[in-house]
Amino acid sequence: MRRNTLVTGVVAIVVVWILVVTVLISREPETGAASPAELRDRLERALTERDADEFGLLLGEPGEQAADFAQTYVDELRGTTGLSVSLRPDVTAPRVATVSGTRQDGGPFSYDLSVSETGGRWLVDLTPPL
Repeated sequence: MRRNTLVTGVVAIVVVWILVVTVLISREPETGAASPAELRDRLERALTERDADEFGLLLGEPGEQAADFAQTYVDELRGTTGLSVSLRPDVTAPRVATVSGTRQDGGPFSYDLSVSETGGRWLVDLTPPL
């Protein structure tokens, strides 16, 4: 009788643990964007608003290290203005996102980020663009 109670208790704990993990995973926001246009808009907004959480989701890399990287990345943009993002060579199937803006000293800047599509989701890829 006591053994049955113990087994029932252990099984109940395991079932609750599985349910909690499943709910937590299902509540995680999906990484990347559904389309290139959405990627461009979300990337521009994340960089303009210095939103490291949003930028991290566009990188598609979960975890503390990715979150730290995303925060450092957006912190480097402090003092910049007029940020914009364009996609090329083709806005429907881009390989590169070009980030442009004005530095704090008034000088323009522009740099490229690679873009990739994985499993129907569009992501910023931090490998050098070709």
